[in-house]
Amino acid sequence: MALCVGRARFLLRYRSDIQRAMTATRPHSSSEASGRQRVNGVDLYYEQTGGGKHALLLLPGALGSTRTDFGPQLKSLNKERFTVIGWDPRGYGRSRPPERDFPLDFFERDAKDAVDLMKALGFGKFSLLGWSDGGITALIAAARYPDLINRMVVWGANAFVTQQDLQLYEGIRDVFKWSARMRQPLEEVYGAETFAKNWGAWVDGFAQFSKRPEGSICIELLPLIRCPTLIVQGEKDPIVPNSHAHFLSKHIKGSRLHLMPEGKHNLHLRYADEFNKLAEDFLEDGER
Repeated sequence: MALCVGRARFLLRYRSDIQRAMTATRPHSSSEASGRQRVNGVDLYYEQTGGGKHALLLLPGALGSTRTDFGPQLKSLNKERFTVIGWDPRGYGRSRPPERDFPLDFFERDAKDAVDLMKALGFGKFSLLGWSDGGITALIAAARYPDLINRMVVWGANAFVTQQDLQLYEGIRDVFKWSARMRQPLEEVYGAETFAKNWGAWVDGFAQFSKRPEGSICIELLPLIRCPTLIVQGEKDPIVPNSHAHFLSKHIKGSRLHLMPEGKHNLHLRYADEFNKLAEDFLEDGER
């Protein structure tokens, strides 16, 4: 019970940060564009800003979208050095229809969609910034398409699922037990019934991996990652324990691990300036 209460308090703060992130995505420059691109049979929504030579793709978390998850990054990442693209994975945000489903290969499907979207937009090589579920998608994309990925930053990501992880997710399955303030941002995107249905389906989708050997989502792919990788972990993350970040660091050759002592799961929203500088410095290392 104490664990569920703690997670509920976190989600309240997290959704407040999401509301600020949505506000931060209001148009701010003439170089900003948005649209839909047909990819693998679906119309994927994206937003693009900046005009730098180094292309970055932002990959959102569970049920997340460009507008809910990456406002401070779209607004403040260096527009001269980077071209920043945010996208809504199929079934999320403005990439509907189709409605979202969670087959066992949904992360693989998202990885292919993400890479094919960037190719369709004309980017031959690019870097990935992936948060939470988006971090898992980024790991798979980097392993499956090594020649296309320049550099990668992931945070709040995991390569496997434990029974403890599943207990955490089950504790917040019923969104109608959340406060109205907690539900509001995603209900504004999906509507109350669709949000509740999709969230429950996400919990079930994650539970599938617990039946695989070692609860693997993508353990076997980690040794295939060749691009320079920065793993960021909030040491107070109540969603993804620190052990997951250390596992990634151990199994991705040459990767760097950066711990943020006060960071939680949404560290890129709560500590946006610090995170953006950290990401920019790492990404710019590849340009020198």
